[in-house]
Amino acid sequence: MDEQARVAAFLDDNDMRTPPAYRVLDLASEVGELAKNVNESTEYGADAAAAGVERDELGDALFCLLALADELDYDASAALAESLAKYEARLADSGTAGSGE
Repeated sequence: MDEQARVAAFLDDNDMRTPPAYRVLDLASEVGELAKNVNESTEYGADAAAAGVERDELGDALFCLLALADELDYDASAALAESLAKYEARLADSGTAGSGE
């Protein structure tokens, strides 16, 4: 995934390497920002159709996710392919993408 390579280069160029545990905390914080966007845009769930997120906040979450994948030495494209295959198998087996757990 070209984006993962760009994030990795950015981390290296700016001396921003850090243990995966910190990356997970960063990711949780950024996903929290997305949740805040949805809470505010829907008036705390009153109008679900009005849900919106700011593109830069989505970008922050993607950056954190790709940085986490890189710190773990995982290929984000391979992880995504595995996930899509899992969902496809669930849909074929049960008609739903949910895990049922």
